[in-house]
Amino acid sequence: MKTRRRTGALVVAALASCSILLAAPAGAAPAITHELGDVVSTRDLPPELWIPGSSAATVLTYVTTDTFGDKALSTGTVFLPQGTAPEGGWPVVSWAHGTSGLDDSCAPSVVGPALPERDLPYLANWIAQGFAVVASDYAGLGTPGLQAYLDGRTTAHNVVDMVKAGRNYSPELAKSWVAVGQSQGGGAAIYTARYATEFGGPDLDYRGAVGTGTPAYIEKLISIGGPGVPPVVLPAGLTSYVAYIIAALRYSHPELGLDSILTPIGQKYAARAETTCVADFEAELDGVAVGDFFTAPLTSLPNFTAVLDDYMAMPEAGFDKPFFMGHGLRDIDVPFPTTAAYVARLTANGQPVTFRTYDADHSGALVASVADTIPFVEKLLR
Repeated sequence: MKTRRRTGALVVAALASCSILLAAPAGAAPAITHELGDVVSTRDLPPELWIPGSSAATVLTYVTTDTFGDKALSTGTVFLPQGTAPEGGWPVVSWAHGTSGLDDSCAPSVVGPALPERDLPYLANWIAQGFAVVASDYAGLGTPGLQAYLDGRTTAHNVVDMVKAGRNYSPELAKSWVAVGQSQGGGAAIYTARYATEFGGPDLDYRGAVGTGTPAYIEKLISIGGPGVPPVVLPAGLTSYVAYIIAALRYSHPELGLDSILTPIGQKYAARAETTCVADFEAELDGVAVGDFFTAPLTSLPNFTAVLDDYMAMPEAGFDKPFFMGHGLRDIDVPFPTTAAYVARLTANGQPVTFRTYDADHSGALVASVADTIPFVEKLLR
């Protein structure tokens, strides 16, 4: 089955591409004059990257918001289920992907998910239940700029605007939607849950969210970084996350002056973080100590803690719809204690969170959560 596009979509995309280039004066960065969620261009996704069970998969370039609060472009993919859409359209899962890397070559719409053996069967569960899946690459990953890794507010905009873009592209998508994510995307989904109604506006019907392997209070762990801290070599996955955070902060907040306290080793891996996808990066970082990245404590940088908190601290109140969080007790990628402390804070604040734990590692929790999360979401949509 082919996707039915809105009337004139191809013409609009062509005109949009031209107008973006014409809107800026000579020598200036192109200004984006279109609305959030507008689709600028489309391309087919190679069949080998489709979610199993999909009937169509199309990559959109769409307008969203970047880490500087400006309009920017992102890419993302729309996957449609088999069959005829129900009245009102397919309900939508806006999928927030986990860590893939910061380089454009790492974008899921280019190479697929970083862990296809995990994510594609997982997403196939949602397709089989009659959900359309829209999946942002996040601004700067496959588009100009650098992905603002773990910048919660920016990623929330990307996730919400991907729903708008999907609906602008295909009339088969319903207004009702949920945010779902794992790891980096788990944090994105829960951050999105706090702002989805505000960012989506009256044209969307946000119902709730699911986040598994959700990183929380990571800013508190990053803030203690400095020479020889931590005093042990971390698992390579955790070291890669730190390097990605440092690289993204250098881009998003140059006023911090991070380069002034990076050692040659820190400079090397901050640069490599910008160009290396996660699997290869983890292999490079095996045995590398985060404490060797710095010549001085990160907190010696003026206003570092406040900037970092604003950049990546998870919201603790203000959620207006139910959301689900799941975590593996044996997770060493996103340690369980920090997420459990976050859930305790949410509960104390009276937030509508449902929390489940699994006797599993980081990826295993995502797989095990399906038995809980699909019924949870289906209940939200009744």
